[in-house]
Amino acid sequence: MSAVTIAIANQKGGVGKTTTTVNLGDALARSGIPTLIVDLDPQANATSSLGFEKKPGEGVYEPLLTGGDLSSRAIAARKNLWLVPSELDLAAAELELSSQKEYLTNLKASLSQLQKGKKIQAILIDCPPTLGLLSMNSLTAADHLIVTLQSEYLALEGLGQIVGVIDQLKESKLNKTLSLGGIVMTMYDGRTKLSQEVYAEACKHYKKKMFKNQIPRNIRLSECPSFGQTIFEYDPKSPGALAYQNLAKEVIKRFFSGSSKK
Repeated sequence: MSAVTIAIANQKGGVGKTTTTVNLGDALARSGIPTLIVDLDPQANATSSLGFEKKPGEGVYEPLLTGGDLSSRAIAARKNLWLVPSELDLAAAELELSSQKEYLTNLKASLSQLQKGKKIQAILIDCPPTLGLLSMNSLTAADHLIVTLQSEYLALEGLGQIVGVIDQLKESKLNKTLSLGGIVMTMYDGRTKLSQEVYAEACKHYKKKMFKNQIPRNIRLSECPSFGQTIFEYDPKSPGALAYQNLAKEVIKRFFSGSSKK
């Protein structure tokens, strides 16, 4: 059975994309779903958030360019959780990919090979904060897109753009089955009128796609990456940990019904 592949993306930086990838990934793993995180962001924030360093020749760079097997690059990050780290040369990958004939399908080929050797049920891809070739490789390889939406009005402007990419990939037949898997509000403060209004506006256009659980502004979520820990290791009783635990339950119900051991 093929793993469910989810690209977590937003062309805007600082919207909780990596925080969501890492903590949702750990939450899924703790729920009994073997999970792989692929760090496709040259900044390598997902890699460092899990306590690893990006090193040349040990990450996603070479397999991405060749479509080769990623299995040897997947490292055990936690129980039931693996990581394919980012690496130093990944920033140059977009330029090199652009000269290749199959420049949008290499990651899909790599992930397909990896699944033959590992019993992975979930693959989360942390995309860079642009809609360049790295992100497009992720979306071509993904079954679903989860968008992290910051609780600000300007964030709504870019939402339509990234959702429009789904239609483009379908029309080009690069990924005919890609769907908008969901939209999760991040840095949400239910006490403020702004957060409430942004959520209401997003629901007006994407009601069925909105996750019911929002990720709050929580200092513990901001602190844990500097210790190389997920929120469940750093402060498992914090509002941030509870939020990601509840989000994972929604994700499991939506995409992995029957897969969880709990």
